[in-house]
Amino acid sequence: QVQLVESGGGLVQAGGSLRVSCTASGSIYSIIDMGWYRQAPGKQRELVALTTSGGITNYADSVKGRFTISRDNARNTVALQMNSLKPEDTAVYYCKANLVPTRSSVTFQYWGQGTLVTVSS
Repeated sequence: QVQLVESGGGLVQAGGSLRVSCTASGSIYSIIDMGWYRQAPGKQRELVALTTSGGITNYADSVKGRFTISRDNARNTVALQMNSLKPEDTAVYYCKANLVPTRSSVTFQYWGQGTLVTVSS
C-alpha cells in the first residue's frame, strides 16, 4: 500500500507565507515525479508545481517567482513554500506522485487527501 500524507496549510493574510509538505510512504520502488495541484471552489484542479526525480521543476505561470517546490528523494518528501500569497491562491492543495510500487513494473498515480490553504485579503 502506498499513501501520500500532506501537512501544513491553514489561514494566512495576503502577502504572507505558508509551507505545505507531503510524504509518500509504503511499498515504493521509485518515484518518477511529485507535485502539487490545487482546486478552488467551482474551478477545475490545476497544476501548481512539479518536480521530477532528476530535479526538473515546472511551475504554473500564476505562481512563478512566489512559490518554490523542493524534494527530498531520500525521504520521499516534497514541499511547497508559498510566499507573497494572494487571495486567489485560496484552494485545497493536493499532493500527487507518479511512482512504481515494489514488485511492479507499472507506474501508478497517487493523490493525497488535500490540505486547505486560505488567504484572507
